[in-house]
Amino acid sequence: MSTNDDRVEERLNELEIKASFTEDLVEQLNQIIIRQQQDLEALARQIGQLRERLPEPDTGQARSARDELPPHY
Repeated sequence: MSTNDDRVEERLNELEIKASFTEDLVEQLNQIIIRQQQDLEALARQIGQLRERLPEPDTGQARSARDELPPHY
C-alpha cells in the first residue's frame, strides 16, 4: 500500500504545481487584458480628439486629392 500512497501523493503534488502555474498564468493574462483595455480607452480618446480637430465638411463640394497635397509642394 505504501507504493500506491506514494504514487497518489506524487500525482497530488504534480496537480498542485500545475494549479499554481495556472493561477500565475491567469493573473498574467488578466494584467495584459487590463493594460490592453487601458490602451484601447486611450486610443478612443485620441480618436475623439482628432475628430474634433477635423474641419467641418464643405457645403457639398467634393474634395479632390489635389486639395490634399503635402506641405512640401
